[in-house]
Amino acid sequence: MSTAAFAPWLGLCRAAADEVRAALAEAPTRAERERSGGIGEGGDETAAVDTISEQIVARRLEALHHEGYDFILVSEELGMRSFGRNPARQVVLDPIDGSVNAKRSIPYYSLSVAVADGPTMGDVVFGFVHDFATGDEWTATSGGGAALNGRPLRTEAPKDPPEILALEATCTDLIAQRASSLIGLSERLRVLGSLALSLCHLAAGRVDGVCSLREIRSVDVAAAQLLVREQGLAIELASGEFLQAPLDLGRRSVVVAAASPSTCAQLALAVTS
Repeated sequence: MSTAAFAPWLGLCRAAADEVRAALAEAPTRAERERSGGIGEGGDETAAVDTISEQIVARRLEALHHEGYDFILVSEELGMRSFGRNPARQVVLDPIDGSVNAKRSIPYYSLSVAVADGPTMGDVVFGFVHDFATGDEWTATSGGGAALNGRPLRTEAPKDPPEILALEATCTDLIAQRASSLIGLSERLRVLGSLALSLCHLAAGRVDGVCSLREIRSVDVAAAQLLVREQGLAIELASGEFLQAPLDLGRRSVVVAAASPSTCAQLALAVTS
């Protein structure tokens, strides 16, 4: 599918990213961004920065629905909401991927939106990731390839075995527990703070592998995984078949991605055994 087929969704994502950036500029301090918004449907505490972004995207999605588009929204904070009577299409939203970075104004966080024609990861047909620090726009369509800022993403493939491995979903104890098991699998580690962006950088060959050290939800990877797959790279869940993973908030799993399935298998074993 070409990007043109998803023009309404791309336009929505771009407009939402611009609006979120402007809203964040009006809340520049850590105190403003860290303010608690309660517990989201995903089970994690919601910060003001997440709530601001989610409300903006949700308003635009509701407006698109009124134009005749039906879908189920799957969002980290709002949970699952149906727009229409029996919609088959799903929209998977992570309003701020890299919330800790966003709250502390560390320039590595993103807006992630995926559109799927069914309930599983393999049904994702459009992915959009916006890097708020650089302004880079990462997109992919199923069978139509991946793009960076509107241009086809043609880069050197990630190194296999990996030279640089990006770790995500990290806490100090998890790094301490797992780092030694990665000796011999990768020369260098990076801990950047946005799983969606790290997967985009893998798709661009900037890093050579990505591992989450704790179980993550569909919203964290639904958009960026399409860039990885459209680039012919491998991505897997430690707990089962990636393409069959549901796009709801119920299932969590460690995710690994790299240049080849064999390297994915090695990384999955290293971070889960």
